[in-house]
Amino acid sequence: MTKLEELIKELCPDGVKYEELKEILKIKNGSDYKGFSEGTIPVYGSGGILAYVDRYAYNKPSVLIPRKGSIDKLYYVDTPFWNVDTIFYTEIFPDKAIPRYVYHCLLREHLEQYNTAGGVPSLTQTVLNKVKIPVPPLPVQEEIVRILDSFTELTAELTAELTAELTARKKQYEYYRDFLLTKMNADTEYMTVEELFEFKNGLNKGKEFFGKGTPIINFTDVFKNRYLTKDMLRGRVDVTDEEIARYSARKGDLFFTRTSETKEEIGMSSVLVDDVENCVFSGFVLRARPKTNLLLPKFCSYYFSTNEVRKQIVRTSTFTTRALTSAGKLSKIRVPILPKETQAKIVQILDNFDSICSDLKIGLPAEIEARTKQYEYYRDKLLSFKETPTYEQKKEISKTE
Repeated sequence: MTKLEELIKELCPDGVKYEELKEILKIKNGSDYKGFSEGTIPVYGSGGILAYVDRYAYNKPSVLIPRKGSIDKLYYVDTPFWNVDTIFYTEIFPDKAIPRYVYHCLLREHLEQYNTAGGVPSLTQTVLNKVKIPVPPLPVQEEIVRILDSFTELTAELTAELTAELTARKKQYEYYRDFLLTKMNADTEYMTVEELFEFKNGLNKGKEFFGKGTPIINFTDVFKNRYLTKDMLRGRVDVTDEEIARYSARKGDLFFTRTSETKEEIGMSSVLVDDVENCVFSGFVLRARPKTNLLLPKFCSYYFSTNEVRKQIVRTSTFTTRALTSAGKLSKIRVPILPKETQAKIVQILDNFDSICSDLKIGLPAEIEARTKQYEYYRDKLLSFKETPTYEQKKEISKTE
């Protein structure tokens, strides 16, 4: 019998109570850090560390939960930190739970399933407070944390080696991509984006309209993928025929992320490569519909992801409370007009290279994915407890005995 099994047998033989997060911790909002002096305290947003300042919001171990944006990314922090308003921090009751244990539990929960928005993914305190996790006695939590942390430490070491190799490959890929797409002959013809595309802002609707209806291209779809197929579009929205006509998304349309927490996350592009019936697009992205047939859709997607173009997009964007780009900001970007045969060859080369770097079915990405799956398997197994019967269930049991 393992130490964990002994602890469970001794401390919770009849099962474990599953409790809502509001019984275990307090969820706290973040705030702006502008006006602070530079320092050593990290400032967290939903995408990670944004800056370093001279003061902290909290100085005890905490689990940070993104409120907007990358809501599938959780952060465990055990040093002082500041957080902005796109990410929550947690004050965990020490008599109820160990912060690191809560972190592993919330990873298991896949909080993206609680998304409350149709555009930029969002979480609310109301929804999060109702999430239930198992809360065994503290010694049991400690042993689970020890096991999972030992496993993740070993996995992290192995994954770091694989990731370093993959990062080197990606840099090589970026070099060839940028060379193929930006190092043109002197006589290459260029046209501006406004000559090649017609822009339109997307659909904005209340959250009650999302979750059913017609397919919608959301911020996350565009941000995470250089091209979009029918099967990738999981978002749904209830729309009228008029809205379908006004905000239609067609095969060959190019989309850009329009607004986000940081400048680095805006202007990311993706192209729709399938016909999707009645598909529309979110107000958090821009649609660029081709005016001509001079460019292959995937060539466009690769071109707008080059470092040269990305720098131009970031440089011309604006930032008040959020980063923002627009049709006007993007319209002056120059695009090389190459023969379609040349475009097709470039796309084929980059598709092959991209597969080596990111296809989870082959090579290094597959090994990294396998190690992640191993951790998830053991985590889920360790955090699956028999639930303690409720008072009513105990009464029913006693009647049958």
